[in-house]
Amino acid sequence: MNIRSLTRGDGVVIGAAVVLFIASFLDYSSYDCPQGVDCSRFDSPNAWDSLGLLMSLFLAGVIGAALVVVSRAMPGRKVVGLDLGQFGTALTVFTLWTAFWTILDVSDAGAGLILGLLAAIVLAAGAVAGPLVPALKAPLLSPASPAPGVGAGQAPYGAGPGQGYGFPAGQQQQQQPYGAQPSQGYGYPGAPQQGQPAQADPAQAQQAQAQQPSQGGAAPAGDFTPFWFAVPVARPLYGEDGSPNPIAELAPGTWYLAVEQRGQSLIAQTQDGRRGVLQDTTGIQRG
Repeated sequence: MNIRSLTRGDGVVIGAAVVLFIASFLDYSSYDCPQGVDCSRFDSPNAWDSLGLLMSLFLAGVIGAALVVVSRAMPGRKVVGLDLGQFGTALTVFTLWTAFWTILDVSDAGAGLILGLLAAIVLAAGAVAGPLVPALKAPLLSPASPAPGVGAGQAPYGAGPGQGYGFPAGQQQQQQPYGAQPSQGYGYPGAPQQGQPAQADPAQAQQAQAQQPSQGGAAPAGDFTPFWFAVPVARPLYGEDGSPNPIAELAPGTWYLAVEQRGQSLIAQTQDGRRGVLQDTTGIQRG
């Protein structure tokens, strides 16, 4: 999984899960040692001494956080009819529910239980609010710059002139019509000499005017040039066959190649060669 696909909400979830796991090794209950009694031989139990508490409070939260983060890499995967992210969010809320009632039931809560409750609150809040709050949907790491030369129009390694990543050139060199001279420049026989105006062929002038798009009209599809772009937030990539299920997810911080435009949508290619339709193109960053 590309670490640049993580959002700030994912960072909150990961951090809370780490704190929750550490809290499982701390004492979940405390006691007062009577005066005159040597209590050094007594060891207060932690969550690992109670399987039910360990699984329902601590490990359930860690597993839920893992599912939320993994759902970024495998969009569309389901567990018992729920998306991985939804299932993980449900586990984090269950962890908070268990921690809240457990700490009310224990008369002398220890550091492990108190820290576990605080971590469960942050964990559930990050999992629920992550996809909703714009500040948490922002990428955890800023997007990296595209490869040198790619944004300046130079082809990446292994591609011919004017080619994008794995695609043919967006614009081929204009071929001369049949019967035209290969190079009618200055000094070539038949070319206009210095100081003399060039004589335009009426037939060629009419053909050039016909090929020019009308003023204010849309450019033809053949004039589309592939370009690199990055998305501000994670967005699904749908199949070109119109399937409602996404085939991939475009992650922030990664550069993708737009190879075709269909209305307001773009046909994009991922690094592994998959092509699909990006329906939401608002706020994309061009390379």
